[in-house]
Amino acid sequence: MIPSDNTLTEQGLPLAASKGRVLLIACGALAREILDLKAMNRWTHLDLTCLPAKLHLYPEKITAEVRAAVAKDKDAYDDIFIVYADCGTGGLLQAACDEMGVQMIAGPHCYSFFEGNAAFAAKAEDEFTSFYLTDFLVRQFDAFVWKPMGLDRHPDLRDMYFGNYEKLIYQAQTDDPALTAKAEACAARLGLAFERRFTGYGDLGTVLGSI
Repeated sequence: MIPSDNTLTEQGLPLAASKGRVLLIACGALAREILDLKAMNRWTHLDLTCLPAKLHLYPEKITAEVRAAVAKDKDAYDDIFIVYADCGTGGLLQAACDEMGVQMIAGPHCYSFFEGNAAFAAKAEDEFTSFYLTDFLVRQFDAFVWKPMGLDRHPDLRDMYFGNYEKLIYQAQTDDPALTAKAEACAARLGLAFERRFTGYGDLGTVLGSI
């Protein structure tokens, strides 16, 4: 397993690259991006297992699910790496990773590490009225935003949820005109201004490339 101090650099990189086979335990919302990175970079030493993306609707459940996944496979791999940021766990996921001796990606959420944690933090004060979507959330907008918030049944709730937002920022991992058009339509449905920001894979690619 990874050394017990499991310390990351300020950029979210492991202090020492691991060797041997590594299991990535990831949020299902990142599956496509991780598989694309694996294929592009021929990271054949990395295996991937994903937890359901809908856990993000219940962040209090994430830590226990990650613990169970690590326990299940810890003896089958040289290292395990958790591809979740804090994701609303209030530091509980990081504490669990420290206890288990595994590393995780740095940052508060995927919007931050896709942008690059340092760049996201620098803009945070000016963008606190912005709502973010990634490629995954654009594809799954109805399933992960519109319906869970009840907007399909009660569109009048739009002002309650989004009345203080001004802009939807689409963080594009890929250059896909169809996704851009869909993201712009999502902004219109929410009554928000639209900005497309091509982030690529941000810190995700850098961190995975260091394992």
